[in-house]
Amino acid sequence: MTRWRVSVDKKLCIGSAMCVAIAPDRFVLDEQQRSGPAEAEIDPDELVRDAAASCPSEAISLVDAGTGRPVDLD
Repeated sequence: MTRWRVSVDKKLCIGSAMCVAIAPDRFVLDEQQRSGPAEAEIDPDELVRDAAASCPSEAISLVDAGTGRPVDLD
């Protein structure tokens, strides 16, 4: 079964919270209003893919947990 590893580069995140608006159960904001995944590994989720593709600073990465390959965001 495929799983995705979700990560957010805090140095790139600008705190737009677009990811939280798109996938509120999958992303949370910290004290500095930077995003982070609610869970490090998830089942494939199109809302998370949409959030990663919509991130204005391209701070969200999705990787296939089994292969280590990036998940296609298109």
